[in-house]
Amino acid sequence: QVQLVESGGGLVQAGGSLRLSCAASGLIFKINEMGWYRQAPGKQRELVAAITGGGSTNYADSVKGRFTISRDNAKITVYLQMNSLKPEDTAVYYCKLGVPGSDYWGQGTQVTVSH
Repeated sequence: QVQLVESGGGLVQAGGSLRLSCAASGLIFKINEMGWYRQAPGKQRELVAAITGGGSTNYADSVKGRFTISRDNAKITVYLQMNSLKPEDTAVYYCKLGVPGSDYWGQGTQVTVSH
């Protein structure tokens, strides 16, 4: 059974920084992609950033230049460094692991950015 454990969310003032972590465990033989999604109240879940097994990255336009996704292959952990946070970044952030044939999601971590 694959599990994802997220950490690093919290409350921060606008302009501040947070670093999210997501550690995967279980039988994982191949990773297609790991990524971060977010869902704000009343809105659909959206991609924030993703990194493929080969290391290619993809970012939402709204976070380009402010957020950085990275991965530690040995620990099967993905990170999201979030700088210059804005109130509109407030959401529950979910980690996603894509493997051949399946997608796995973390439980979500709340990020709140105050004015």
